[in-house]
Parts: sequence; C-alpha cells; structure tokens
Amino acid sequence: MDLGLRDKVCVVTGSTAGIGRAVVQQLREEGAVVVSTGRRGNGPGDLHVAADLSLPGEPGRVVAEAEARFGRIDCLVNNVGGTNIRRFEELTDKDWQASFELNLMSAVRTTRAVLPGMRERRSGSIVNVSSSAGKRPSLGMPDYSVMKAGMLSFSRLVADLYGGDGIRCNAVCPGTVSSPSLEERITALGRELGGYDKAHDMFIARQPMMRFGTPEEVASLCVYLASDESSFVTGQLLAIDGGITI
Repeated sequence: MDLGLRDKVCVVTGSTAGIGRAVVQQLREEGAVVVSTGRRGNGPGDLHVAADLSLPGEPGRVVAEAEARFGRIDCLVNNVGGTNIRRFEELTDKDWQASFELNLMSAVRTTRAVLPGMRERRSGSIVNVSSSAGKRPSLGMPDYSVMKAGMLSFSRLVADLYGGDGIRCNAVCPGTVSSPSLEERITALGRELGGYDKAHDMFIARQPMMRFGTPEEVASLCVYLASDESSFVTGQLLAIDGGITI
C-alpha cells in the first residue's frame, strides 16, 4: 500500500534508538525525507540534528535547521522522552521539573515551532508518542506518567485548535515495549522480588498476548498516522498495548 509519504519532510524526535529509530526507518522506506534528532552526534535520518530537546531553545533550532535544508515540515513525530524508576516520595522538585521539560515541554515547543509553516501550507500531521502510563499511572514512574497524561490533553488541544487549518494531531499510547529501559525496570523489580526471571514473569502475566510489543509495531502506527491514509483521523488516542488492562 502506498501511504502517500513519498518526498514528505518528517521530523522525528528522540530517534537514535528504540521506537523513534524504527519510525525513521519505516518513513524512509516509504520514500519520506526524514530529520532525526537526539543527543547523539549522528542518527538514521537524511539529516540528523544533535540536540537536547529538554532545553528551551533546542526544539526551535531543530525545526529551523530542518526548514532551512528542506523548505518545509509536513509531519512531526514527538517521540523524545524517558524516566528512571523511582517512587513518588523519592522525587524532588528538580526531578519533576526535569521530567516536565523532557516529556511534555519538548513536544509543546517542537509543535509550536512547526505550526506556522503547517498553517501557511494548510497541511500537516503531528503524532505524539504518549504511553499507557498516561491513562493509568505507573507507580514506578510517577513523574513520567503525569507528563504523558498531559501529552494526551495537549494532543486533543492541538487537534481542536488547528483542524481548520488542515493540521491533524493524534496520540499513540504504547504499552510494554521491548527496550533497554524495560530491561532496567525488570532488573530493578527483580532485585526486590529475588530474581530477574520472577520479575519478567510478573510483567508477562499482565500482557493478554503473553509477550511484549516491539518498536517496529509502534512505529507502524505512527507512520500510518503521519500518512495520507489517515487523512480523516485527528484528536484520537490510539492504544497499541496488546490489550493490557489499565
């Protein structure tokens, strides 16, 4: 199926590994021109802009470099984010602020930067990668959960405000996806339960499909939402979580 992405210019944040990298690879397979971002100095895009998007000026710089090189931005995938496993009572004000900047304000600022061009062209698709933890908080990731819940509201806000300008905005809520950070979570729980295998089995037992998702599966949904095939889809929260109950 031709998704209508050939020669579209797409920016994917947090795209040097995991879901973001898989999104870049699939977009390029569809013929899109992709700008990747991350703290690392190189990445998988046609253009890679090294940036720390938790810093206020960096999202605008990434967008400016992309527009200077390619003239426009048709699609934005806000994927950057992350956290550590911590209990609520361990979190300081500084921890909460850092999570706010990385997991929510990075998306707000990058979206704000692409909107003028998209509004001028009366076309654009924005995909925000939230989390199943945004629907029901993870007790081991309280700050991350709250910020991802905020991203869901932000996605609906953008869809409502700019739908008349031809701009679509949707949120994707992955469940448990195989990644180095998942391994860290399982390992941390294993220390409490007395073994990695016991913790792994506990995670799997919560999955109706009895397996974890893959970055490629989440990327496929992101690419669909970025494409012309989803031209009448906006303001939606799409779960890709293997049916996990929340």
